[in-house]
Amino acid sequence: MTKKTNLFGSLRADFPSGLVVFLVALPLCLGIALASGAPPLSGIIAGVVGGIVIGLLSKSHISVSGPAAGLIAIVLSAVAALGSFEAFLLAVFLAGVFQVILGFIRAGSISNYFPSNVIEGMLAGIGIIIIINQLEHAVGYDKGEEGDESLFRLDGGNPFSDIPDIIGRFEGGAVIIALISIAILISWDKIPALKKLKLLPGALVAVIAGIVANQLFIATGSHLALGPTHLVTLPVPQSFEDIKGFIILPDFSAITNTQVWITAATITIVASIETLLCIEASDRMDVQRRYTDTNNELKAQGIGNMLSSLIGGLPVTSVVVRSSANANAGARTKMSTVIHGVLLLICVLAIPSILNKIPLATLASVLILIGYRLAKPATVKHFWEKGKYQFVPFIATLIAVVFTDLLKGVALGMIISIIFVLRGNLKRAYNFRKEEYADGDVIHIDLAQEVSFLNKAAIKNTLNDIPENSSVVIDASDTVYIAHDVLDLIQEFRDIKAKEINVDVRLVGFKEAYELANTGHGTQNVFVEHKEKKEKKN
Repeated sequence: MTKKTNLFGSLRADFPSGLVVFLVALPLCLGIALASGAPPLSGIIAGVVGGIVIGLLSKSHISVSGPAAGLIAIVLSAVAALGSFEAFLLAVFLAGVFQVILGFIRAGSISNYFPSNVIEGMLAGIGIIIIINQLEHAVGYDKGEEGDESLFRLDGGNPFSDIPDIIGRFEGGAVIIALISIAILISWDKIPALKKLKLLPGALVAVIAGIVANQLFIATGSHLALGPTHLVTLPVPQSFEDIKGFIILPDFSAITNTQVWITAATITIVASIETLLCIEASDRMDVQRRYTDTNNELKAQGIGNMLSSLIGGLPVTSVVVRSSANANAGARTKMSTVIHGVLLLICVLAIPSILNKIPLATLASVLILIGYRLAKPATVKHFWEKGKYQFVPFIATLIAVVFTDLLKGVALGMIISIIFVLRGNLKRAYNFRKEEYADGDVIHIDLAQEVSFLNKAAIKNTLNDIPENSSVVIDASDTVYIAHDVLDLIQEFRDIKAKEINVDVRLVGFKEAYELANTGHGTQNVFVEHKEKKEKKN
């Protein structure tokens, strides 16, 4: 249950946190709009709406909403398929309506039914797409100079014969700025002394360095200087009438276009899942352990997407990068995310001419690092070591997302996961019984032979209903397989929730690793402390 909090009672902590999130969000809002093939202003609009509107409506005190890297592939393909950004905005509006409906029908628990390997596969696929789409900006080989020609669209002949022409079209200045930016971003994460500068995020330092480098090229008359086609292009308002003219409205005449509805459904599914997963992560980062009403969050996100689309903004979700920055900076209430939204609004109105000096190569570098973190080799290795029941759905989702689209990729991963589960034991996940004693009742939860991710919701509800000041024995003596998601759930209940409600938890029969039949790999059980044998019945 979310505690009531005075929004203005923690301004000494929330204002610095809001400033940090603003500095992190500014380059990301511009970069995500760039990667999505949308107007740069649309990213800022989404950030403002995510900060101010969703910040006020949401019950989450830590999470921050804005344009998300996870939706880049959808936006990029949808705008091309629909033929106009205005038609895409209509799809975003409809997605917002769908999210509000999902909130009212209490669909907030939907994230419990998506296994982590499919979600990770989707994110890894998105990371690869981001890297591919941003490489040409990083080397100055931007589309728009020679029609629709792209770094990855060759003439169909021998690709190696095109390499000299490709290299010849690289902009030396863009390559240098991209390398400087990547070096700064990597150093900021690796050097302990730099990581302590919380008020100066690495992405902002990279942006400043990119601007300074290009201005030096221009001042010295160097051939490395980048022209307007390689820089951010935000409209510079001269009056209030100009501001109104910059706003792009949805094309409601496209309401009969089937592709609009398909895009809206895709955005609804992906944005809702990403939001719910981020909310779960944000609640864990909250030092006060306040829990968010996920159904209310879907309503808030839906209203935010409806408003963002009506004024030309990208779709909005709760975002892990900004939320973690908010938590690490010491935020106490959701006022910090509202402050970050206000600062974004002031920035785009007051200093757009400065923002227009940012090289696209710098923003591409920021996004390439984000893409790498989503698709890093360590993630692939992690699921490989877990065995085929975890790796196959992961890698199938990743490949399908890259070569088809997000919806088909996630659907394929889900189908494969369900097939694997159906091949196993479909018995109930556990047996629940209560024994009465003079000194108090003892609740026994005996887990079945196989416990899959499909059983997560039932076990979660059972643990949530455990009464205060009771004793619980969770017995896995007969269990040969437990999904990693369920192990995490039990661990969190034992280490956090049980202590809050004074519940004594005993884990019996949990093994060091769990293996499915006919596999050579197991799911590591890293939290088991009790290696007790199943108690003999009297």
